[in-house]
Amino acid sequence: MLGEYGIEGRRATDIAASVERAIGSGTLEPGELLPPLRELAKELGVNPNTVAAAYRTLRDRGVIETAGRRGSRVRARPASTAREVIRRDVPAGVRDVASGNPDPALLPKLGPAFAAAGARYDERPVLYGEDTVDPELALSARASLDAAGVPAGPVAVLSGSLDGIERVLAAHLRPGDAVAVEDPGWGSLLDLIPALGLRAVPVALDDEGPLPEAVARALQDGARALVITVRAQNPTGAAVSAPRAQALREVLRARPDVLLIEDDHGHGIVDLPPHPLAVVAGHWAFIRSTSKAYGPDLRLAVLTGDETTVDRVRGRQRLGPGWVSRVTQQAVVHLWASDGPEPAGVGRSYGQRRDALVGALRERGIEAHGRTGMNVWVPVPDETGAVSRLLHAGWAVAPGARFRTASPPAIRVTVSALAPDDIGPAADAIASAVTPAPGRRYD
Repeated sequence: MLGEYGIEGRRATDIAASVERAIGSGTLEPGELLPPLRELAKELGVNPNTVAAAYRTLRDRGVIETAGRRGSRVRARPASTAREVIRRDVPAGVRDVASGNPDPALLPKLGPAFAAAGARYDERPVLYGEDTVDPELALSARASLDAAGVPAGPVAVLSGSLDGIERVLAAHLRPGDAVAVEDPGWGSLLDLIPALGLRAVPVALDDEGPLPEAVARALQDGARALVITVRAQNPTGAAVSAPRAQALREVLRARPDVLLIEDDHGHGIVDLPPHPLAVVAGHWAFIRSTSKAYGPDLRLAVLTGDETTVDRVRGRQRLGPGWVSRVTQQAVVHLWASDGPEPAGVGRSYGQRRDALVGALRERGIEAHGRTGMNVWVPVPDETGAVSRLLHAGWAVAPGARFRTASPPAIRVTVSALAPDDIGPAADAIASAVTPAPGRRYD
């Protein structure tokens, strides 16, 4: 019987490892039911508690999911399989509007910033035991956060938004806990949650952010944390408006036990102000990344939050990478103070392209969304067909499956690679690809 599963071992660690090997080889497929606990224990000749420990390890790693009497099964898409693989290669001659990358022409030159940071390091190297956060960066970041209405709190520096979100979730939650997330939402976050052994609860949203009733329902259903994108929501371009922020604060005010994480990765490329929710939260974190404004390879994000949360994040960071390079931190300080691309101008550039594409699509009778940032979200009746037809027409778009949990099919178009003359042809191609072909009549 066990031959068909490929499960072996007498210790919990060995049993768990054999299940992962079976999944990797395809012997156990996504969604497949695992042997009942006692049945597997009898076949292996071990105590049922040993198999229970193995299954618990697999669940905590996000490899399997358990449903009480209904048993345990391989996750429909194991956490080790990133959503980034749900893409098509871009052939030569095809325009890539799928990657989500910023426009290189709008990125500042990093050479002068790192030269200045390097010169400072040469004068006084940073050694072990010093503060992990550059004092100038903390001061500048805190001033900007204060101006945006983010509550007072200490500052930590992480290697990007996802690093910050992961550390905050790990600081407060335990495997099996539920996290409310936007749907559609950031594919990397949707991968991270099961990888931490957590459970994602989808929350619907519109152009003004998560719907208050959807958030309330997710919290009532047991979600212990809520992750919200403040602006430039990926993939829809939603931004939390002032009225929506007020409504969401009322929902959260009644649930001070819920952990709130606000992701402001669009800082520096968005022409709308943020409306933070953290003023009503007990445990909270507000994260700003430099990746979109200064390039994905500049791996740095500033995190603030309540003292307990930031202390836990920084404590765990010290036991791992220790800190984000102070040279990199000083380079960011230089960029913030320099005369490089002015953020409002960058946001205005992306906004003009995004608004032009959304308007062109609507003129052609196609629903499209994109309030902020560099992405446009287009609902489609047939996602696979639309992606294929657009590729054939010379346009590579991102399939919505990379961002969806329970929301309807769609495609994502990144406007950073579009020039004004590209808007019309792109809109024509999208309209042709998503509009159902007229039926034919055969007499």
